[in-house]
Amino acid sequence: MELESTTITRGTVVDEVTKLKNDGYRFVTMSVVDLDEDSVDILYHFDKDLDVVNLRMAVPKKEPVPSISGVYFAAFLIENESKDHFGLEFDGLVLDFGGTLYLEEEVQRTPFCKYGVIRKDAEAAPEGAA
Repeated sequence: MELESTTITRGTVVDEVTKLKNDGYRFVTMSVVDLDEDSVDILYHFDKDLDVVNLRMAVPKKEPVPSISGVYFAAFLIENESKDHFGLEFDGLVLDFGGTLYLEEEVQRTPFCKYGVIRKDAEAAPEGAA
């Protein structure tokens, strides 16, 4: 089975998500997949009466992604989780845990990012602290 998805961009994500909400779709979750050292795929999953819609966007890891938490408040959880696990940044996140939703402040590496993102303040940390 192949995942059917509509490709979107950082510039259109909030508008596309708003259209789905206005059409009665519920936000299910968001998935993040490493593509390479510099970029990830973000997939947004929606459902209405067992009809699943997926939006896909490839983004550079270092560029902030517009948050959809202003449209679907519950998205703040998965966006914060993606921030913790993949080092992504979200613009307009309604509740931003600053990378500490699951991780303690002293954790410097993103655990699920196979290419290893290190937080900027980790470069100045003493050896063995990361």
